[in-house]
Amino acid sequence: MNPTGDGNTVEAVAEDLATDALVLDTLANNLGIVAFIAVCFYIAAAICAVREIMNSRTAQGSIAWLLSMFFLPFVTVPLYLVLGWRSFADYAKVQELLGRTARSQTAETLKLSDQEGTRHWPVLSKVAGVPFLAGNTVDLLIDGDATFSSILEGIRNAKHTILVQFFIIKDDRIGRDFADALIERAQAGLTIFVLYDEIGSNALPRSYLDRLRDAGIKVSGFNETHKYLRFLGPMRLNYRNHRKVVVTDFEHAWVGGLNVGDEYLGRSKTFGHWRDTHVKVSGPAAVACALSVTEDWQWANNTKISLDRITEFDKPGDESVLVMPTGPADDLEECAIAFAEAAARARKRLWITSPYFVPSIDVVTSLYAASMRGVDVRILLPEKADHTTVWLASHAHADEMVARGVKIFRYTEGFLHQKVSLVDDDLASVGTVNFDNRSFRINFEITLWFTHQRTIEKIAAMLEKDFAGARQTGPDDLANRSYAFRVLAQGARLLSPIL
Repeated sequence: MNPTGDGNTVEAVAEDLATDALVLDTLANNLGIVAFIAVCFYIAAAICAVREIMNSRTAQGSIAWLLSMFFLPFVTVPLYLVLGWRSFADYAKVQELLGRTARSQTAETLKLSDQEGTRHWPVLSKVAGVPFLAGNTVDLLIDGDATFSSILEGIRNAKHTILVQFFIIKDDRIGRDFADALIERAQAGLTIFVLYDEIGSNALPRSYLDRLRDAGIKVSGFNETHKYLRFLGPMRLNYRNHRKVVVTDFEHAWVGGLNVGDEYLGRSKTFGHWRDTHVKVSGPAAVACALSVTEDWQWANNTKISLDRITEFDKPGDESVLVMPTGPADDLEECAIAFAEAAARARKRLWITSPYFVPSIDVVTSLYAASMRGVDVRILLPEKADHTTVWLASHAHADEMVARGVKIFRYTEGFLHQKVSLVDDDLASVGTVNFDNRSFRINFEITLWFTHQRTIEKIAAMLEKDFAGARQTGPDDLANRSYAFRVLAQGARLLSPIL
């Protein structure tokens, strides 16, 4: 034995004992402070527990919070403030001030509603709070080049107002092209608003925002006056604005899955081809999209977007569109209700594409029921992962789906990011909603629903091509992977409520 080593070991043990003794002595001399901190945590835990009981949406989630608060208040209380405390009464107040509850009647009075579509899909209309709007044109935009070419052209042709809202904006090539286009129109005298999410755009440098502001563009983070992290009131770190909307002159709107970044145009070496879908609508539906942005803007920084320019409603086309903004300020889990209803109405086919698949039990049940009815239920997911935890959880969910007759496909020709659904030959959607709990219950999202055969046929043809570029997974897809992968997948699945 090495005596020097033994000496070092003895000295280390002696130092540890001395440190422990110092800690115990400090605690003993400050028992009052320790007791006060403990009491404060338990009082906070009691307040959080009462609030969770009174505002519970799912028994399982609430019971988990309550047990954790009882046994581990020091850990659970901070987590609950960040992840569990939902408080958006102030957002609901903005919706009330901007007349959301009166919009359905306004659409009827102005003869903008598609009464047949609204009667056929009453649940979707009630969730959206407005009827299907008639008189629109719809352009399906496949992938980034088509999408940004259309958006940039629309910005350059705008005459008086541009509204921009994205979850992610990056200071890269397309980000700078996007900024240049906005700045050029601002210098031409247009009124421009840019709203971004601070979490999604966390890497966006201040210099980018300052350049927009210096040109006279009004710029705001979604939590400009409602900070994500604060000492008093709820922390909203867990709640993000995931919407991607551009509106020009209250006449044209672009909505879909693409953010502003080079990877969305397939310029990333990691992901390669980026498969995504956006849609351009012109007509009354564009006004509905603008109203969604104005609600977000007013909540974000307590200022208003003037709607005086909306003096008439053109009907440039013959298509019906339902604009459905959803989010944590909703009274019910309205986004989940909408997609569960669409699945319940399917009789021939139900095709869903999403980069993330972490559904709640009610949505899972609706998919199983559709499959049992003999519906061709297909779900297209990415082969590649961009968020590992969600990707792992989706494998666990998908494996169960396959065992119950749902067809799961993995897109192999790049990274799949589109959020599209198709129900029979009757209904289709394009929007920002991922098939997970975060989109259904936590994030602010927007979905456009279509009933015209022209758009449905285009979306069906697009999805048929996507499925052709995918591999169908078998019932043993997860089982054939390593045991470590299966453990990680099942472990990630336990985090489903917050993914």
